[in-house]
Amino acid sequence: MPYGYNGKILHVDLTKGELTVEEPPESFYRKYLGGSAMGMHYILRDMPKGADPLGPENVLTLFTGVTTGAPISGQSRLNANAKSPISGGIGDSQSGGFFPAELKFAGFDGIVIKGKSPKPVYLAIVDGKAELRDASHLMGKITGEVDDILHKEVDPKAEILQHGPAAEKGVLFSSLVSMSNRHNGRTGMGLVMASKNLKAVVVRGTKKVEVADPKALTELNRIGPKAIPENGDMDGLAKFGTAVVVLFNNTIGCLPTRNYNEGQFEGCEAISGEKMAETILKERDTCYACVVKCKRVVEVKEGAYKVDPRYGGPEYETLGTFGSYCGVSDLAAVSLANQICNEYGVDTIACGATIAFAMECYEKGIITKEQTDGIELKFGDADAMLAALNKIVKGEGELGKTLGMGSERAAKKWGNGADECLITVKGAEAPAHMPQAKRSLGLIYAVNPFGADHQSSEHDPYYEEGVGDFNLNRLKQIGLGSPQPAYSLTEEKVRFAYETEVFYSMLDSLELCQFVWGPTWTLYDGEQTAAMLRAVTGWDVTLDELMEVGRRRLNLFRVFNAREGFGRKDDKLPKKFFKQLQGTGPTAGFALTHEEIDSAIDAYYKMAGWTADGVPTAETLKKHGVEWAAEYL
Repeated sequence: MPYGYNGKILHVDLTKGELTVEEPPESFYRKYLGGSAMGMHYILRDMPKGADPLGPENVLTLFTGVTTGAPISGQSRLNANAKSPISGGIGDSQSGGFFPAELKFAGFDGIVIKGKSPKPVYLAIVDGKAELRDASHLMGKITGEVDDILHKEVDPKAEILQHGPAAEKGVLFSSLVSMSNRHNGRTGMGLVMASKNLKAVVVRGTKKVEVADPKALTELNRIGPKAIPENGDMDGLAKFGTAVVVLFNNTIGCLPTRNYNEGQFEGCEAISGEKMAETILKERDTCYACVVKCKRVVEVKEGAYKVDPRYGGPEYETLGTFGSYCGVSDLAAVSLANQICNEYGVDTIACGATIAFAMECYEKGIITKEQTDGIELKFGDADAMLAALNKIVKGEGELGKTLGMGSERAAKKWGNGADECLITVKGAEAPAHMPQAKRSLGLIYAVNPFGADHQSSEHDPYYEEGVGDFNLNRLKQIGLGSPQPAYSLTEEKVRFAYETEVFYSMLDSLELCQFVWGPTWTLYDGEQTAAMLRAVTGWDVTLDELMEVGRRRLNLFRVFNAREGFGRKDDKLPKKFFKQLQGTGPTAGFALTHEEIDSAIDAYYKMAGWTADGVPTAETLKKHGVEWAAEYL
């Protein structure tokens, strides 16, 4: 019998209304582990070249990993993949919470979704039985309302993954949302699901995950609670959530301010994790079986910006994009922005960054009040930020419809130098970690197959001179032992970027949380990751074998993008990153140079075994066990 996974994948043909179950062999699971590596097998095989991202030929995959649902921290993750309506290349997105584990308990390891339903439907999976049901009564409702209805219709304990009403309005950066506050965001997966007339996936199951070595897993699990107080990074994450990063990034000049024009924000303390804990934090939430409890739940009962705890609380990225990006230092206003995004189902990074972009365009006179529907769209104005947000999620007015396309498309529409204000890569707005301060992250922003992303590699401070032995010893497990000067982008720094990207790629296939399992500061290290997989599955895997899965995923992504016409020309950073930062902080005057980025890309391609245009060779694909993918180039 399989341990850890079910051995069953559900295939959904929405056009025909047909549901079928596939039972792949054990070798398939060991080769791809789950997540986006497994999803790419189906996407490359079943999606024709040039498919419309919003057409029925697009394939949407939802995959857990072989350890999802096991009784240990950091394993309840779900990966969504499809052709992205934002970039036209691969879309990739992860989420946590309880939905991933519940999907496994319901009897399936993943779902492959094709076609388009002639009417709105939702997919219900209960204890191994799946069916499509009418969803017309759910359309137009916010996420919390849909959750209430489906809990009554299916099961009060069911977990629900849905697109929100923003996707029904065509907002490009729409998310998939579970628990009304956990997102598969960034690459437009909510809009893809909406284009298929699939409103939601509802799962409920009672089948628990069987593990090969319960004793070994229990011993690993006991390490977690003891390790948190001894690990400064983990202790801060547990106490203050990802918002703990606000003050640190501000200190090193890496908190994007006023649309990435500065690296320090004078209002940072007011939107920090520490301030949240002192004022509006109601409780700490968690994902299935996780002891870290990094998820924030906030509540604001009085004042202009009331916030419902049902919709969680803002993460670091949200505090950045709706806060420092927009020059807004009102924590309640930023928390309300987070709630609105959760209610309507939009990615907070793309949405907040797009509003900040529009603010800069307005302040520079690139756009006028006619194009903002009369809103004085100025940095620091919380009411203007929220007014723009409400227009976006409801698809209202000239401003809402324009910004709902994302900043890159808005810039093309506006012209007049608006492109100078962009912070996009492959259409995706940059997250709140600045490549001017974290240079190897700039390389990853450029080469990442689905655009600028801060969760695709480890960050520079962990491989710069002065890094502690705890983190360096962990990096040595994957062959990295020579910390580099701060703010450098040497060839060794490129190797750090590539090898940690491979590690993160493996995590997004195995579907493990990057805040619990990782190459540096996390609760468990690389060798413990392999030990956990051995305990759950019974396979005699090594860390090297797991890293190979990470390489497979990256190569399959690049194959897909190459097939769709992507190459080195698309691995580029926005003009703004090459302009000196303003302000008076430690990175004032900093800028990337085209020479260092071009040189780093050359070195990166060589390390990966790709051509000068960034395309995997047939030899490289064979080396990593995915030679079958060469036919799609």
